[in-house]
Order: sequence, then C-alpha cells, then structure tokens
Amino acid sequence: MRVFVAGATGVLGRRLLPVLLAADHEPIAMTRSREKADAFTAAGIEAVVCDAYDSEGLTRAVASARPEAIVHLLTDLPEDINMRRFEQETASTGRLRREGTHNLVVAAAAAGIERIVAESIAFAYEPQGDWVKDECSPLATATLPSVAEPLVELERRVLDAGGIVLRYGTLYGPGTAFTSDGPWAANLRRRRLPIVGAGAGVFSFLHVDDAASATVAALEHSGPATYNVVDDEPAPVCEWAPAYARAVGAPAPWRAPAWVGRLAAGRMAVSLMNELRGASNARIKRELGWQPEHSSWREGFRTALD
Repeated sequence: MRVFVAGATGVLGRRLLPVLLAADHEPIAMTRSREKADAFTAAGIEAVVCDAYDSEGLTRAVASARPEAIVHLLTDLPEDINMRRFEQETASTGRLRREGTHNLVVAAAAAGIERIVAESIAFAYEPQGDWVKDECSPLATATLPSVAEPLVELERRVLDAGGIVLRYGTLYGPGTAFTSDGPWAANLRRRRLPIVGAGAGVFSFLHVDDAASATVAALEHSGPATYNVVDDEPAPVCEWAPAYARAVGAPAPWRAPAWVGRLAAGRMAVSLMNELRGASNARIKRELGWQPEHSSWREGFRTALD
C-alpha cells in the first residue's frame, strides 16, 4: 500500500517509515524542507515537498503521489514545553490540528482516498471520575480548551471522512522527550522536577516503536474508529517518576507541596501531576489485535529508552 505520511520528520514519523517498509508498504514522506526531502530520497524513501497550510499545493501533492492511504502526524511542539507558557507553546500544534487536518481531508477526498489514520492524544481526557478512561470518555474541552478543542475538531473531521483516530499515550524512547538524555531526564538530574502534591496524576506511556506498530495495524482496518494506543499499565506520577529517575541515573525526585509547584512551574504543571487521567488499551487490543511489545513502562524504562 502506498502511504502518504504527513509529519514524516517528527518523532513518530521517523520511526514509522522503516516499519512501513518492513511491512511491504511504500511510504511517501511529506516535508516542507527540500533538504530533508533529498535526505529521504537518498535513503530510498519517496518524498514530496509541500506545506500543510497550502491547501491547493497539498491537494496537488497528494494527487501526484497517488497514495492509497494518508497518515496524519502533523505537530509542532518544542522538545521541552515551558508549563508557564503552555497555551502559547501548544498554539502552533493546535492550528495544525485544525487547518492541517482540514487540508489533508480535502486532499484525500479530491484524490478518492478513503483510508486516513490520524494522530490524537490519550492524555487530554476531562480530569473527572475514573482515573483510567476509555474512548467514550469526553476530552477536556472545559478544563484544557487550548488542547482539547483542536483535538475534537481533528477527530470529527477524520471520523466524518471514515478514518481512524489513534490517541497515542505519552511517548518514550528514541527521539522523544523521555530518553536517558532528554529534557525530563535533564530536569531530574538538576533537581528541577519534583513530585508536586500527591503526584496522583495518571500517565499512560507508549514506546515510540509501539506507536509505529499500532499505526501500521490501523492502516489494515477500516474506519470510522477511535483507539487509545497505550501500554498495559497506567501509573501515577508518584510511582513512575522515581522509576524513571533510577533508569536515567538521576536522584530520586523530591517532594513539593502544591503551592510551591504553582509558584515554580504554574497551575498547568500542578494539574498534570495531580489530575491527569490515564487510558485503557482494551479496544485496540480487542478490535485490531494489537499488542505493545513493551507492555509496561517499567520494563521499557529499564531497557528501551534509547
């Protein structure tokens, strides 16, 4: 299957391309950079140069590439988000999720492509009720509108087009923020990442290579459908943060009361550490037969960060 990958130069896109090749698919890497396109071509991967915000140019590029499916992985996030500037630092990705998704769906329709797989996130559920959420749970449009509202629009457009939405968990592994030398590890080593309050916020992790394998699995099924793509063990900050510190050779995180966290890092950081909800992977296992190779962050942190 010829697969047009929008966001091919991102963390997940770079890991996805070789997995597509290994599964006998033909990836077409989309990038805004001629230099990066030339690098893809030199590596034996077909590439196109276009901008997700250029609707007409994107429609021409998709038609010319003749793909049978589109994978939408467009994001624009800094490696280390400043929680005090959370809304500003996520605004560009929000715009991509609105405008880029619209343009990709329009391009797919013009080319007669019915198979779309799009990236969403499994850590934007409304922080109320159960600590582990399934796909029917509402997103945090009331408490985190700058993130959740663009996600709702992205998901609606993709599902209306008959596509599949993958709500990926917090990625770790090569190229992500969670590696042995990434920003989370650096902050732990500098004693700049305490456990704030009770540290009850629940994270659902996902190794980046498991994200790639789930994406390939989704390409082989029809939509519309939404799936959480996470490992088997949602865990609170107070449990996984010390384990991550040990894995990267950092001191155990210190404890700070919530009021200190608000002063030092802002309201958003305190909220994530104490209110974040995890996600269940029961549906994707049941309906797509997908299984994460790294079933728990516990093993993954010890053996697969890099």
